[in-house]
Amino acid sequence: MHFVADFLGTIPFNPPTNFAANEQIILRFIHFLAGITWVGLLYFFNLVNVPFMKEIDAPTKGKVVPSLMPKALWWFRWGAVVTVLAGIFYWSQIVGSDARNAGLNPGALFGSFYGIWTIAFIFIMGLIMMLNDGRLLALGVFIIVTAAAWMFLSMNSHGWESNRALSIGIGGGLGWIMMFNVWGVIWRFQKKIIRWTAENAANGTPIPPEAAKMARRAFLASRTNAWLSLPMLFFMAAASHYPMFGK
Repeated sequence: MHFVADFLGTIPFNPPTNFAANEQIILRFIHFLAGITWVGLLYFFNLVNVPFMKEIDAPTKGKVVPSLMPKALWWFRWGAVVTVLAGIFYWSQIVGSDARNAGLNPGALFGSFYGIWTIAFIFIMGLIMMLNDGRLLALGVFIIVTAAAWMFLSMNSHGWESNRALSIGIGGGLGWIMMFNVWGVIWRFQKKIIRWTAENAANGTPIPPEAAKMARRAFLASRTNAWLSLPMLFFMAAASHYPMFGK
């Protein structure tokens, strides 16, 4: 025991003792863990589940979908919420610190974030509900996201904003859109499809004709999220490792 104590005493382990530093590492850890769960399931759905569902027949879907999808989508949608909320709390501390150092109020930056990215989601959801062509949707989403990012940077270029505040402001904005896509489109349609599939398998109840349209909308929203995750992850990584914006 003395040997272990002596050995541990040689390790230069001196964690911060102030509350703010420990709060930030806890928030970041929760953010990373929930984000891995959320984005990992997003990639599973797009890269594995979608091709798999095309290969199996209706009776097999009747067994797989009611058993697999409710569990997977529970972790998927709540992983999105925890990821975004933990990220926003962490980002708010960064923005607040920048503003305090400049002797200013960060309210306008927060307002622009929520306003711009919520409006961007509304436009993207409108495209998802109207378009069937994935290429046209991709073009529309690209234009909307580019315009939203430009507007966010233009409204927050006063000189006191750090690269971390602005880069996460864009990456987090994409995550904001993705979370609303999960709850406002994907889950809203998938829970109906799951119920209809289960009822069809158990009782032979016909699946309503609108199920195909709902499945298409959910697929387009999921595929949109998969593509948005790429710039989202880039801007998150660039916050501390690739200075592009601000000071």
